[in-house]
Amino acid sequence: MLVHPWDAALDEDEWRAWLARGRDFGQLIAPGHARDLPVVVPTHFVYDGHRTVRLHLARPNPVWEALAERPRALLTVIDDYVYVPGEWNAGEGQPPELGVPTSYYASVQLACDVQIIDDPAEKADLLNRQLGHFEPAGSPRLPVDPDQDPDRRLLPGIRGLQLTVTEVQAKFKAGGNKKAPVRERIAGRLAHRGTPADARARANLLRRHGISDEPGG
Repeated sequence: MLVHPWDAALDEDEWRAWLARGRDFGQLIAPGHARDLPVVVPTHFVYDGHRTVRLHLARPNPVWEALAERPRALLTVIDDYVYVPGEWNAGEGQPPELGVPTSYYASVQLACDVQIIDDPAEKADLLNRQLGHFEPAGSPRLPVDPDQDPDRRLLPGIRGLQLTVTEVQAKFKAGGNKKAPVRERIAGRLAHRGTPADARARANLLRRHGISDEPGG
């Protein structure tokens, strides 16, 4: 991933906090060894905020063969993406019709060592961690018990994954290469367009560049 200096995470706290704000679905990419294409798996996951990611996948998933070849994977998460029209992005003094459109987005990529989990008790522990994260408060769902049906019967159909993060790339593309008046203009246009994605991209823009959160930017 190309990360210009003006798009790089300000520090580790920025990307960790971004993930913690409900970003728990991404793509697990397993390159395997000498493959024509990697295996790419959309999946929910639980990140502990430090170095560990946990998830599970169905046993027939083709990712297991790739991970057996090479126990490395990349977990990538993308959010807050919007299209910024050329008129909005025109530089100071530049005719709007000559402005260059762009995209705003945030992405965190976690390069990981992989441990496959097949022990029923360990899989149950992993699933209970996921239930604790995803299930709503007051959910009647009982904890997973590897010794009781239906859990005992269903657990062989999945395998767990524990990922240990070894390297991180984080990118927050939000007008860092533009002058303040242009960023303020774009913040105002995003507020006016007003989609949920616009609101999230605008929040990144305001936060990273210290723009006052006023209607109209």
